[in-house]
Amino acid sequence: MRLCLRVTVAAMLSFVLGRSLNIPFGGLWAVLTAVVVTQLSVGASLKATIEYLVGTLGGAVYGGMIAMLVPGSGELWLLAALAIAVAPLALLAAINPSFRVGPFTAVIVVIGSSITHAGPLGSALYRVLEVAIGGIVGLAVSLLVFPERAHGLVMGAATSALDLMAELLPDLLGAFTHKVDQANVLQRQRKIGQTLARLDSIQAEATRERMAYFASTPDLAPLLRKLLRLRHDFVMIGRAAVVPLPETLATRLASPLERIAETATAYLQGSGAALVARRCSAPAALDAVDAAFDSYAAEAAALRQEGLTRALPDGALERFFALSFALEQLRRDVWDLDQYTVEYAQSAKRPPRKSKD
Repeated sequence: MRLCLRVTVAAMLSFVLGRSLNIPFGGLWAVLTAVVVTQLSVGASLKATIEYLVGTLGGAVYGGMIAMLVPGSGELWLLAALAIAVAPLALLAAINPSFRVGPFTAVIVVIGSSITHAGPLGSALYRVLEVAIGGIVGLAVSLLVFPERAHGLVMGAATSALDLMAELLPDLLGAFTHKVDQANVLQRQRKIGQTLARLDSIQAEATRERMAYFASTPDLAPLLRKLLRLRHDFVMIGRAAVVPLPETLATRLASPLERIAETATAYLQGSGAALVARRCSAPAALDAVDAAFDSYAAEAAALRQEGLTRALPDGALERFFALSFALEQLRRDVWDLDQYTVEYAQSAKRPPRKSKD
């Protein structure tokens, strides 16, 4: 609803400005540009505005030059000018997506000048003016009308990823002691990956906001790296949990694995809530997770000392050691996540830096 309101306001303001400046077609391209660059967050709007302005300026300058240099005014000459103008810009857009608006702008300049009789130079100037109006209006509306910072979207996506991991972990660890629906587990693994991919793109928008001083927030790139490591832990555990362990191991490890699933699930859910509230996670929750991992490590060591792993088939033995390794990595990555949560919460309490002047 916020985006809906911002796009509507941006379109109306661009239309009013286009009409007041007597731009041909009533400022049509100013309105379209404002609608395109008004994105979900300020960082995304800033990126769209810069790319649209850069692409438009390059396309207008190059398209205007071609329209002026190609002699003749017939359809064949217009067709030749169109090909010469579009081909290099299309190649440039394929190499650098930031210039994807360039070919579109060149077409408008080359063909539009023959329709409006404004001349190549006038058509290019009007095109740049309209896009500048639309881009500035769209960015201003994104900043002033119910602004949505990418930082908040990052925290929302991070919380979603942690909740998905918390929901999956009991089934993932349970697969070592009993059969589970592997197709369902794989589908949920993919959903976590998709959420982290979306988080990656939003995090880039948050970084752009910080660089443009639209938001004073900590760097969120370390959070993404820590969540990706947790994701890799889940993938390793999932690969080892294709089939249950032999009964001799499953019976002994069922209780420690259930304890890890229970405590780690509660911790992951609490971490998501802590990140959104910008506070530290409960120390007791992390202590419970640590104790659960210790319990599993002790039971796994006892199994090896009793010689129960010596008679295992190679595949079962590999899964057993892979599980132990993945759980140790998960333990470290949970600690790293907790450390980031603490640092993130402390950064909210720091007073603003005073100017050296």
